[in-house]
Amino acid sequence: MLARMNRAPVTFPFGSLTARNADLEVLLTDGLGGFALSSLSGVPTRCYSGLVASQQPPVQRRTHLVSPLEVLRVPGTGGVRETTLHALEIAPDVFEGEGLRWLTGAALLDLLPEREQLFAGVRVRRRAFMPRGSGAVVFLYDVLSRDPVALRLGGFFADRDMHAVHERVPALAFHAAGREVTVQGEAQTRVQVHAPGAVIDALPPQPLPQRVHYRHDLARGEPDTEYTLGTPLWELSFPAGGGRAALVVQALTPDVAQALILDPWTAYAEETARRRELAVRAQDTTGVPDELVATLAVAADAYLVRRTQPQGVTVIAGYPWFADWGRDSMIALTGLTLLTGRHAEARDVLGTFLRSLRRGLTPNNFHDDGQGAGYNTVDGALWLAVALERYVTVTGDAAFAREALPQLRELLDWHVRGTDHGIRMDPADGLLLAGESGVQLTWMDVKIEGWVVTPRHGKPVEVQGLWLAALGAEARLSAALGEEARFAATLARAQASFAAFWQGGYVDALAADGAPDRSVRPNVAIALALPDTPTSPALVAATTAQLESELLSPVGLHTLSPLDDRYRGNYGGAQVQRDAAYHQGTVWPWPLTAFVELLLAQGEVGRARAALRGLSGHVLEAGLGHVSEVFAGDSLRPGGCPFQAWSVAELLRAHVLVSRAEAQAAGTQSPA
Repeated sequence: MLARMNRAPVTFPFGSLTARNADLEVLLTDGLGGFALSSLSGVPTRCYSGLVASQQPPVQRRTHLVSPLEVLRVPGTGGVRETTLHALEIAPDVFEGEGLRWLTGAALLDLLPEREQLFAGVRVRRRAFMPRGSGAVVFLYDVLSRDPVALRLGGFFADRDMHAVHERVPALAFHAAGREVTVQGEAQTRVQVHAPGAVIDALPPQPLPQRVHYRHDLARGEPDTEYTLGTPLWELSFPAGGGRAALVVQALTPDVAQALILDPWTAYAEETARRRELAVRAQDTTGVPDELVATLAVAADAYLVRRTQPQGVTVIAGYPWFADWGRDSMIALTGLTLLTGRHAEARDVLGTFLRSLRRGLTPNNFHDDGQGAGYNTVDGALWLAVALERYVTVTGDAAFAREALPQLRELLDWHVRGTDHGIRMDPADGLLLAGESGVQLTWMDVKIEGWVVTPRHGKPVEVQGLWLAALGAEARLSAALGEEARFAATLARAQASFAAFWQGGYVDALAADGAPDRSVRPNVAIALALPDTPTSPALVAATTAQLESELLSPVGLHTLSPLDDRYRGNYGGAQVQRDAAYHQGTVWPWPLTAFVELLLAQGEVGRARAALRGLSGHVLEAGLGHVSEVFAGDSLRPGGCPFQAWSVAELLRAHVLVSRAEAQAAGTQSPA
């Protein structure tokens, strides 16, 4: 273990100009669904910026802090020179505070951010982190100064649902008690200061309204201005040479109300060691000891969180606005857990969704208010079967397989007999039918008021691939446990019928009446990459060539061919504009892995690596260390969530697959 932990953290340095780029965002999480989000420089750019904590993990999330307030006071011969180290955008490109002016650079160490500023010869380094399970964000300050210097600390506070903004000044009460202040709104926020070796003077809270503008919300056509209450709370006086301080901002929720952070520096050391262990474990598990594996393994940790109702580990689909979604969780499970060596969490995630099955369906999503779940998904339960088999294959966990197999069989039986939303096996051919008016069921799931943009009712091609894979998983798990497969005949019949998806080229979906939808979309790659889909080398080669020609971009696959009249190349603007383009040409990263698998199946290792280069470089372009949800079809500008679970997980899976293929081709590794 010592040798493993001596491996240096992955460090990404940024110069002062790059550090000012508001499009570069940093995410910290607490494992309960809470998070702290900001730009690399510390400027809040969304209504989700600041400290967000969950009242009922991982949902019912509220914003407590928008930004720390930081004022540096430097005595000199001409009197005290004073400046602000924070910066808030109050209108487009108009800032309150001079924090950007003094920025010398920033860095990420295993994705923990550091920011350094220089003013009047005084250097201030600020690090930030979230202790696990704390509902808190901690800011650590290291002050280096030749002469005595003072630092005032406080914050700009809000108390609201994380999706909203305060259109008026919030009503907050401040209760000061020495080195602790409680901010009371509908929820409570505890603020503490630590400064060993410094003189700490408590300042009477004098909250003043502060307008804040959120540039990323403006770009999304969302409310972009709110009002917070800002106030300094303490003045810390350091002797010559400087010193250190910590500002702890903690949401008081039922889970963390008593969880005081007594020593922020010890907590930081524990968090850095934990992240290093995550990175090293993933490198050892995959056999790919490079920086991308280490970075994505640390990023993956952000999405694995604890759920209280129902209890268990779950997966946040994306930050900052998604909660946990079933389809996303199952697609992401391999990359987030199996490739990172986190098998216990994998089992727990599977257990969470197995316990939540209803009439053979897994939740599409758990509701943000903590009250129940939606079950409008045809592929979520089938991805669960795929994820279950992958888990058992990797871990050899026969006990869990034996426990889960009856649930898998019940799931399949519901699909054969028929369940909600018209999901049922077609007795004519053994394939899976799905769809009803006004309901979106596949991963192409946008609905604008009553308009389902990509209904795909009938028999979507990737759903058939998943149906075959789920049936095949039951057969293989049964055989491994010495039991007889119960759906072997159904599998054979459905496989024989799959030829209907090749009619002079592939078909994206068959309508209930058998009419083919020949839209060129990435779904066929998903189907062909699954283990039980009937295919041939010639068919794979022809399909791969068409996808490469029409859908492949530097960062993923277009969801609709640019040659199609319905193609929309602009993803941006108000929600209705974004949603209309969401699956009509917008580029998605996660299906790229299936395309890479098709290339590898043909021995095209070099092309597979080339397909990943743009996305691999993207990890430092938006949500730092992570992968965005989508990209605009024409400009390839990142959009949607800057931190997306299945994007991170599937890039990691693709990178490992290609790295192993490269090593095998070079004769340095046996097949994994």
